[in-house]
Amino acid sequence: MIQLPQFPQSYWTTSVEQPEFPKLTSDMDADVVIVGAGITGITAGYLLSKEGKKVVILEAGRILHGTTGHTTAKITAQHDLIYDELIHHFGEDKARLYYEANREALLFIRKTVEVEGIICDLADEDAYIYTQSEDTIAKLEKERRAYEKLGIAGKLTDHIDLPIAIQSALVMNNQAQFNPVLYLMALTDRIIRSNSQVFENTTAVKVEEGDCPVVVTESGNRITCQHVISASHFPFLDWKGFYFARMHAERSYVLGIRIGQEYNGGMYLSADQPKRSIRVVREGKEPLILVGGEGHKAGQSNCTIKHYETLQSFATSVFDVKEIAYRWSTQDLVTLDKLPYVGQINARTDNIFVATGYRKWGMTNGTVAAHLLKNRVLGIKDRYQDLFDPSRLHADPDIKSFVSENLNVAKELISGKLETVYRSPNSVAVGEGALVLINGKRAGAYRDPDDQLHLVDTTCTHMGCETNWNDGDRTWDCPCHGSRFSYTGEVIEGPAKKPLVKIEFAPEYEA
Repeated sequence: MIQLPQFPQSYWTTSVEQPEFPKLTSDMDADVVIVGAGITGITAGYLLSKEGKKVVILEAGRILHGTTGHTTAKITAQHDLIYDELIHHFGEDKARLYYEANREALLFIRKTVEVEGIICDLADEDAYIYTQSEDTIAKLEKERRAYEKLGIAGKLTDHIDLPIAIQSALVMNNQAQFNPVLYLMALTDRIIRSNSQVFENTTAVKVEEGDCPVVVTESGNRITCQHVISASHFPFLDWKGFYFARMHAERSYVLGIRIGQEYNGGMYLSADQPKRSIRVVREGKEPLILVGGEGHKAGQSNCTIKHYETLQSFATSVFDVKEIAYRWSTQDLVTLDKLPYVGQINARTDNIFVATGYRKWGMTNGTVAAHLLKNRVLGIKDRYQDLFDPSRLHADPDIKSFVSENLNVAKELISGKLETVYRSPNSVAVGEGALVLINGKRAGAYRDPDDQLHLVDTTCTHMGCETNWNDGDRTWDCPCHGSRFSYTGEVIEGPAKKPLVKIEFAPEYEA
């Protein structure tokens, strides 16, 4: 049987040699400080630097190593079966705005690649949502009618260029895909040439508000500016708009496989559960097929490696798999009404902005957000401003979703505290992570390949939920708000800002 790679690794971040940027070590001034160097932060920095603004971009780790570096990188306005739902909740005008915003993002990426001469494997592809179930045909038909109402070019078909027996598929023609790291590295280069700066391994921890806000980093350095943009996936100032209570995090998984057959093109997403996503990366003579899916709420899966194994089983049922070259997972944020939050971080603060909640469709939504935030900084009224306003609240579906999400958080908080743990640290095998008992208290243990035992307090430093072991990625994941920590306790994803507390193990603490 073909083996999964031992460690998760994204094709995008490992196939390209990226430049390194320094850590911020001094105080400075800027026009705009952008926290987060993914597609939103870098695109916004590119746009603002072209307008003559001095931009400083801060990234807590390496640029493009977050969600943007772990995407499937489809550039499309076909965001699953969304348009019928948007019409139902918000009406045709707002649903049409959402489509037009994402369509404009696709056109912007195409134009930028052409004008800037960026080599990033940009290719036009048709996007398909397909179903293998007769029960789902009606949903595709409703979505097709929504396309018709909104003026979206699309049609139903009973054939796709995959060896999958389908009942029906809805196609949106003339979409695209690319290598997001190559594209955004080129934009970063243009930012640096425009007298703006990028700093890596620099964590922003707070903002001192005022007419000239000050961004303060973990090491105590201060950047005084006119505007702040939080583009850090999960807002690093989440408390200002209670974003932790208005979104939930979902994990999903990707395999990069090499196949012994032709791939005729197209980007695919199943309408059925469990979700399956398929696209190709054309690198060299052998195409790399990205097979994704297996989504679930972050921190709420008992055995995460099984999701990779299930994707492997699906891939081998469809393709002649020769090698599984890559595997990785990613995390996406879903808002109460499924539309991103982009704009003022709250109604009272007019110079601090946020962009978050892209619901797996960050390539276009992140580009939309960058343009909207550029216009907010420049004082230009944007026609999409009200649609994405973070302060919006709709009785349907927001209130129902708010209650449901926060009941789930309460359930996870309580169940984690009541969980009984019996294992001792010495019972943990090499390569294994587990909950253990130390001095009568719950702790997390991982024994690395060098037989070194790493022990942490599993209590999330965000709001006190108990993290769970993610065996697929070797991380500690919070089931309440999606914070993730390395096996040594370091923060990988927020909203948590502080690492898990490390525990020194001594024989007398043995349970």
